[in-house]
Amino acid sequence: MNQPLGKDDLARLIAADIPDGAYVNLGIGQPTSIAHYLNPDSGVILHTENGMLGMGEIVAADQADGDLTNAGKQPVTELPGAAYFHHADSFAMMRGGHLDVCVMGAFQVSADGDLANWHTGAADAIPAVGGAMDLAVGAKQVWVMMTLFTKGGEPKLVPSCSYPLTGKACVTRVYTEVATFHITPGGVRVADTYGITFEELAERLDVSLIRTQ
Repeated sequence: MNQPLGKDDLARLIAADIPDGAYVNLGIGQPTSIAHYLNPDSGVILHTENGMLGMGEIVAADQADGDLTNAGKQPVTELPGAAYFHHADSFAMMRGGHLDVCVMGAFQVSADGDLANWHTGAADAIPAVGGAMDLAVGAKQVWVMMTLFTKGGEPKLVPSCSYPLTGKACVTRVYTEVATFHITPGGVRVADTYGITFEELAERLDVSLIRTQ
């Protein structure tokens, strides 16, 4: 693709990569939009840590059921067979390795797959880790959906995180508007680029990159 991905295109890309039949948690913020692009025939089942399995997509306020929300307090639908349970049971699913994939936002991801997504360390920031630590250590695959650079142009894929960590060596993929990265034991592999070349990426990042053949 000869231009960066828009938010909807990025969500659509991630939705297409989620394996059929997977149990998935979509983190607060941008990852929630992925629910709109899941194939209804894929068998993907969405989990939310406030106690719901079989969650549908976000809906407008005039279609909302006040008892059905995701972890970000947005109104959602329920799919046939949806189940509800105690908050503690929901976290047991997360910590117990029962989720195949979680998709979260991030402030930084390191080349080793360390995740920092709950606090920038700024004096006026409100730290809010929520269930992110539980997802980071409990999900079988941790994917990150984020912009690759800050508004000031600083990379968010870094050699090591300078922000407080959510989890160590947990991230397996990073999806951004200009590239998709796979974090592997052998290094950071560039799977695809959008509106940028591999050489331009390598020049702007301080992380050693491996070109996918």
